[in-house]
Amino acid sequence: MRRASTSAAVEPDLALATSLFEILSDSTRQGRGIVRDSYGTGEQSAHDIMRTAAAAIGLEISVDAIGNLMMTLPGRDRHAARIVIGSHLDSVPQGGNYDGAAGVVAGLAVVSALKVAGVRPSCDISVMAIRAEESAWFDVAYLGSHGALGLLDPACLSVRRSDNGRSLEQTLLERGFDPQPIRERRRLLDPGGIRAYLELHIEQGPTLVARGLPAAVVTGVRGCRRFRHARCVGRYDHSGAVNRPYRSDAVAATVALLHYLESVWVTQEAAGADLAFTAGELYTDLAMHGPSKIAGETRFVLDIRSVDDATMDLLVDEALRAASRIGSDYRVSFDLGDTTDSPAAIMDARLRARLMTLLEQPFEMPSGAGHDATVFARVGIPTAIIFVRNAFGSHNPDEAMSIDDFAVATQTLLRLLMDFPL
Repeated sequence: MRRASTSAAVEPDLALATSLFEILSDSTRQGRGIVRDSYGTGEQSAHDIMRTAAAAIGLEISVDAIGNLMMTLPGRDRHAARIVIGSHLDSVPQGGNYDGAAGVVAGLAVVSALKVAGVRPSCDISVMAIRAEESAWFDVAYLGSHGALGLLDPACLSVRRSDNGRSLEQTLLERGFDPQPIRERRRLLDPGGIRAYLELHIEQGPTLVARGLPAAVVTGVRGCRRFRHARCVGRYDHSGAVNRPYRSDAVAATVALLHYLESVWVTQEAAGADLAFTAGELYTDLAMHGPSKIAGETRFVLDIRSVDDATMDLLVDEALRAASRIGSDYRVSFDLGDTTDSPAAIMDARLRARLMTLLEQPFEMPSGAGHDATVFARVGIPTAIIFVRNAFGSHNPDEAMSIDDFAVATQTLLRLLMDFPL
């Protein structure tokens, strides 16, 4: 493609982006929040909006068997591996306007700019609007991207939508799509035909706001080790009648375990490790607990995340050892159960390095939330994510990405495209 001196003269189509964000909001807002239900009316409306915009730009348009939308600016070599810019268009119930959609809008803004500037890329550039990334509706992670790459378990076709009870298979058929590729684990996209996958996404935490930065390069998407069904069993007793040496207090023991794991997190963080630890659920038995009872049982979840699998494994081992030790000290028994595991996905080193040189205020950070980029990276496709500053988190109606910050990240994406091949 053109080199950096030319790329500086090409600007992303922010007028198009602003218009698309407004249309998306007007079309899919219900009350305060956005509802773009996976394989439902809201998501389909968003896909139709993007398809109309792509047609106006003059892009080639295709839809795969499970509904993923591909909008392509043809390159000089139509047989060369393509660059894909992608993200999802669905939302959680009562979500925000930018989570997912910002990445698709950014893709259209940069290919529109290339088209207007008369830049014909060396290879095809496809903007991919991916179906059903949010598992809120079907409880299947990365449904559209996993399906496109032939990675879905066919059993998912029987999973029922959370709001209406229809199975995924029924829903696909009702929308005019074909569940057969999922049943056959058939690839709809060939990883060998993708030169790079690029995703722009709002940050879903407070780091960029706190640091006063408009954008960042993502080092990797944190993996997860989760003890989903952890339990501590002690003995129910009268709170005033049993002194501490004779208690088997499940709450006190569980708090001691959590405090210890928090201290390990602090130590690892001080040593430079990437780690996040959360007890997202912790409760006693509603039928048994009481204000004058020593709790005889707790149930809880331990969620361990890092971009480094070894760091997650370390905290898992610490949790198991501490549960044994603290159980003995507090006269209780812990059963943490098995972990459900999701490996980390590290972003491509060359793409990250180039993006860092393109940001005026270079900054790298991990992503604690999952993205479709995770799926592409795990099948060996060179992958990168650019974060955009966003106030008030995500998955809520108050997402607040400014168009100025979006412009910084989108211009960085455009300059990266102009610099291919790396």
